[in-house]
Amino acid sequence: MSESHTSILLEMRAISKSFSGIRALEDAHFDLRRGQVHALVGENGAGKSTLIKILTGVYPCTDYAGEIYLDGCRCRLHGVSHAQAAGISVIHQELSLVPPMTVAENIFLGREPRRMGIIHWNEIYRRVDALLRRIKLDIDPRAPIYALGLAQRQLVEIAKALSNEARILVLDEPTAALTEAEIDVLLAIIKDLRSQGVGIIYVSHKLKEVFAISDRVTILRDGRVVGTYATEALTEARLIAQMVGREVDQQFPKSSHTLGDAILQADEITVEDPSRSGKRLVDRVSFTVRRGEVLGIAGLMGAGRSELLMAIFGAYPRHATGSLWLKGQPVRLNDPCEAIRRGMGFVTEDRRRYGLILDQSVLHNLTFAWLKHSYGRFIIDRDAEVALAENALREWQIKAASVFVGAGTLSGGNQQKVVLARWLLNRPQVLLMDEPTRGIDVRAKQEIYAQINALAQSGLAIVLVSSDLPEVLGLSDRILVMHAGRLTGEFSRADATPETIMACATGERI
Repeated sequence: MSESHTSILLEMRAISKSFSGIRALEDAHFDLRRGQVHALVGENGAGKSTLIKILTGVYPCTDYAGEIYLDGCRCRLHGVSHAQAAGISVIHQELSLVPPMTVAENIFLGREPRRMGIIHWNEIYRRVDALLRRIKLDIDPRAPIYALGLAQRQLVEIAKALSNEARILVLDEPTAALTEAEIDVLLAIIKDLRSQGVGIIYVSHKLKEVFAISDRVTILRDGRVVGTYATEALTEARLIAQMVGREVDQQFPKSSHTLGDAILQADEITVEDPSRSGKRLVDRVSFTVRRGEVLGIAGLMGAGRSELLMAIFGAYPRHATGSLWLKGQPVRLNDPCEAIRRGMGFVTEDRRRYGLILDQSVLHNLTFAWLKHSYGRFIIDRDAEVALAENALREWQIKAASVFVGAGTLSGGNQQKVVLARWLLNRPQVLLMDEPTRGIDVRAKQEIYAQINALAQSGLAIVLVSSDLPEVLGLSDRILVMHAGRLTGEFSRADATPETIMACATGERI
């Protein structure tokens, strides 16, 4: 690699930032070199997002202490547009494209080249063609965004950033919703951009990707930089230990669940695709769950696992058929309110869209599902509600200044704990959990694993969907495997292996 590619492009010095009296960053430092991928890792709440928001102008220079240098010159960023003008672009996990508009329109939205006030479309298409060739994306610039797959949309976001002449590209959890094949394509593009001299900051909880793509790694813990290392000098065990401040020798708790009688029985559950007549998302799936049991459901993306849980919870009115019994009593498949009344809870895979009201307080998010614990006879007993929520914060070790702060200000791991604690306040007998540790860090995962184990030991029946195979194997007493909407295998904990699970997940019945 040439010297020009390895010279320092960015330095962040002594960066400190607080929110509501809680220190998010304390004297943090970070540097990025040309033509390198620098991974930024740490637990949720470690300060990664805050550091990125400072770099990209979301928090202007008047809102924090410290200094930023670009090419050795001090730079005071007053906002997002100022950061973009300086060549800094970020691609978030939640993409910012406009689906009805074309690829070309999205890439130059708000920056269309004009002649005498008229958009110069030929110039736009010429530039877009060059950008798409640069990232090896073979699509029509006139294609609408909604017609593209998620991985292609991610690459369009990269093209949009490069159209802005980005020298620094920040990728925030870029592969969270991609398949393995799509991840390989994206990583290849990142390597190509690195060879072109672009400095890339890569934020991810997927340590396998960190080791595959990065040249250097900076580790944050509790708002401080623990250290910066050459990736080749680290092992996964050492990296995790630095992130959490201790060695991680037992990822999953040892379980000793005492299984009781059957509490949930599903028979011939079928879900029709609401958008495509005749297509089944779930095809005649039947199973039983017992008290104190963790029933894992494994499968590849599109297998129908999430749709199965949503149907059981009543979230597919008019599109789900089959029979469901809870404690021997029939439950309707088209009414989530009845599912809740009968003692069911549902932790969705997308906590930000469906699990939380982000602009409401932690207190409201904890108690809105079922307020009988905090009601008086005619009015809400506010003191009881607050006491209940504060107890949940302590029990689940949720890091928040108080129960009155907005749920959207919490880290991903703490948001997920709020979702889980909320359903437990409702005292369910069956808890449906869809990807309960998606997008959260190592320590938060272990804390949630311990809670799942403790809940099962207390007699709660848990149905767990996860795309993380070690997670399914480590937590479940029994495992069902789905492929293309159907059950293709069932295993006890003792009989399940990664090989047999994956064989069934790809359609082979064992």
